[in-house]
Amino acid sequence: MKKLFTILALIAAIFAIIFSVLPISNLAIIPAIASLVFGLIAFYLSKKTGRVKKIVQFSFLLTIMALALTTYKSIFNKTEVANTDEIEATENKLEAQSVEELEGLDIEVDESELEDIPFDE
Repeated sequence: MKKLFTILALIAAIFAIIFSVLPISNLAIIPAIASLVFGLIAFYLSKKTGRVKKIVQFSFLLTIMALALTTYKSIFNKTEVANTDEIEATENKLEAQSVEELEGLDIEVDESELEDIPFDE
């Protein structure tokens, strides 16, 4: 049981570190909390036997590093919304071009083919 919680704490701490360096650093909080919970359970079970493993302490260190990095990024990184006027203008221009292309197409349809198509009314 002690090994299971130690391994789970270490895996969750590694995921917390990975998420904290990615642009989705806010998601690092979930595995960090899981790592702390698993680490505390593993620490408690190790304390009962009298031998605390260094790997549990290492998982706590990784979790604290991930939480510190996530906190730093959330405080000092500002998310700015760019000017969307240019994007909307380009979108309208492309839509107008698409409509012109569709209007310029000459599509010949055989009416006998249309009779076989069932229409929902």
